[in-house]
Order: sequence, then structure tokens, then C-alpha cells
Amino acid sequence: MNSPDVQDAGKNPLQGLYIVTPDWDDTAQLLAVTEQALLGGANIVQYRHKTASPALRREQAEALLSLCRRFGKPFIINDHLELCLALDADGLHVGGTDISVAQAREKLGAGKILGASCYGDLELARTAVQGGASYIAFGGFYPSRIKKYAVTTPSSIVGEAVEEFDSPNVVIGGMTLENCQPLLAQGADMVAVISSVYMTEQPQQAARAFSDLFSARDQQYR
Repeated sequence: MNSPDVQDAGKNPLQGLYIVTPDWDDTAQLLAVTEQALLGGANIVQYRHKTASPALRREQAEALLSLCRRFGKPFIINDHLELCLALDADGLHVGGTDISVAQAREKLGAGKILGASCYGDLELARTAVQGGASYIAFGGFYPSRIKKYAVTTPSSIVGEAVEEFDSPNVVIGGMTLENCQPLLAQGADMVAVISSVYMTEQPQQAARAFSDLFSARDQQYR
């Protein structure tokens, strides 16, 4: 299957449930749960493993890329630009301490997805959009089981971002089926989750429940 065309005007791939992988060394488990999430309607996969060795990181990224190709869903790599280029992954996500968005876009070229963490800062979002970001990420909004950070992002930033930017936005940080709904109501395009899918007994059903929230919102505004 070909790589998803990020320029396709027919259907924007940057919407819906955005799953981010946990720091699991067990590649078989990682693939099995990710496949269940994709079967449940997850629309984007980001590979993020902060403690993996280079060899494990490449092994897992290659396997996840192949899985995402089967489902026709975008595969994003967190931080590791050279790995993204080597595998011809669909895109890269950069944080505040990584390569700048403008530098990443120059190296990736125009056809790749490029996401940027903007935390709770609209000025960071402006810089990211100007630098060529495909989407902007805000959060954390709520305490997370996975990442430790100050929960200082106000929910109002979503509505402000929708007003100011044409770029899709993603919300992240302690997202649950319940607490993401006020952010969806303000116009969040994507909800990024780790534990709310990967740490559940039924990841396919968990992913489906999130995906159904987007379907319900789409129906409401038709």
C-alpha cells in the first residue's frame, strides 16, 4: 500500500484518534495492541519510545510502519528525524527541545507530515505554523499516567487556536473519554492518547469509543 498522501484534499488524515506508543520493549505486544487500536478506528500512529536502543527503535519503527501501511494510516516518528528519513515514514513530531520546526521542514521536504508540541503557548504555535508545521499540539491539559509535566494548559487555548490558525490541532495529556469532550466541543481536530488505549484490557473497544466521539460530532454539525 502506498504512503498516505498528506496533500490529498479529499480527506484530511489529520483528524480523529491519534495514538502515541508507550515505552514498551516487547515489539510483539506493541504491534498487537497497535493493530487492535487501528481496528478500532485510530487514525494516526506516533512512535515514541524514549528509552529504546537505536537497534530496537529501528526494529519497532519498521514494524509499525508496515502495520500502518496495511491500514492506510499515517505513521509519525517522534523526535528522530534521521530515522524518519531512512524509513520514509509519513512524518515527524518535534518537541520544544528538538530540532526547530523550520529546520525539520527543510530536511523533510514539503510532502511529509510535521507536528509540533506547543504546550500552552500560542506564540510557539505561531512560530510552528510559520515554520511549516502540518499540525500543532497543545497540552498537557490533565495529569498523565505516562508523562510528568506541569498541568498548566488552559482549555480555552483550543478555541483560540481554531480562531487564529487554519492548521489542524491535537490535544494531549491525560486524555480520557470523558475529559476530552470539552476540548472536542471547542474544535480539537485530534485527541492524542497513550494509556487510555494502550493500558486498557480491550484496546480495540477503547479506540472505537474515542473514534465514535468524532463521528458523533461530525453528525451533529452536518
